Amino acid sequence: MQDSEEVREATGRRAGELFQLFRDGRPRTRAQLSVLTGLSRSTIVSRVGDLLDLGLLATVGDAVSSGGRPPSQIALNPRAGVVLGADLGASHGTIALTDLAGDILTRRSEPVAIDTGPAEVLGWLTAVCRSMLTELGRQESDLLGIGIGVPGPVEFPAGRPSNPPIMPGWDGFDIPAWVGREFDVPVLVDNDVNLMALGERAANPRARENLLFVKIGTGIGAGVIAGGRLQRGAQGTAGDIGHISIARASDIECRCGNTGCLEAIASGPAIASALRASGVEVRTGHDVVSLATRGSIPAAQAVRQAGRDIGEVLAGCVSLMNPSLIAVGGSLASAGEHLLAGIREVVYARALPLASEHLTISQSRAGDEAAVLGASSLAIDELLSPRRIDEMLAV
Repeated sequence: MQDSEEVREATGRRAGELFQLFRDGRPRTRAQLSVLTGLSRSTIVSRVGDLLDLGLLATVGDAVSSGGRPPSQIALNPRAGVVLGADLGASHGTIALTDLAGDILTRRSEPVAIDTGPAEVLGWLTAVCRSMLTELGRQESDLLGIGIGVPGPVEFPAGRPSNPPIMPGWDGFDIPAWVGREFDVPVLVDNDVNLMALGERAANPRARENLLFVKIGTGIGAGVIAGGRLQRGAQGTAGDIGHISIARASDIECRCGNTGCLEAIASGPAIASALRASGVEVRTGHDVVSLATRGSIPAAQAVRQAGRDIGEVLAGCVSLMNPSLIAVGGSLASAGEHLLAGIREVVYARALPLASEHLTISQSRAGDEAAVLGASSLAIDELLSPRRIDEMLAV
């Protein structure tokens, strides 16, 4: 926790900024807040009182007394509302309701085809949300925010997919406006890999400041967190490593129209195609993982080579951004050490020792919940931002 002029300056202006001190979940007394911020006790009492009335803070017991009546402690009230996190994939949809600390209260995953179009998919999302609220004994008024991940590029400020290759009918579609007609709450939309990076950060203590989340499945992409902030780039395409060219794929055409892309030889479908050409009975990336984990030598070798190819690109990423963690997720990550060994082999051999000395390369700790955790985190960060809280207090 910061304890400096920076904290004093930030919290000296509004209650929304004071509230940010409680985001870490630690209880504090009013006297501790006064010392930490430099604000007078009367100002602290007034602003904390406003936040208690709003329901975002709650008293959580007494601190140890140094004589006289023990002072009460105040902390974030995670039960003040719920947030929806949704992960919309090519053929599935996963939805979770979380509390304001990001802890999952209930979760549901069902087959949903993204190519049926926004009206059908978002209709399913809103219906399931209402069902889950009922299941928890919550009212629609308890829903405070929604985060949604989609499998394609997103113009983040507007929440609109931008030329998504596997999402026919979604290009430029105003997802926040459509969902906002059903639920009058903030709705934020981002690429699924960006949200996986946020979800990994929430689930993994090692991933706070500098993290690269790599999703390997039907496609290959990365979510980049540098300096504690998600990096989307100028047009929201930061982390699109699947279309970086590598030598071994120089004459192979990619679905993007170029040749030589990493995705053309190291994605699940590409590995399956190469195995079929060598006489192995396999249809999908999931089949490849199944064979590799059951001891098939050709499948295991193919997955490890894919890891090497991915490692060739990641070695450059390590030199560029110097992450402390590379977390690997997506369907192909289920191959475990077969994939990770190939990635590590090349990254540790090619990256500079100073950049890789303390680098961890591991399977995602958040796993299948990475995207919904990230979607919830995205919504919570917006909902509990200083601006939003001050707007709530001004009503």
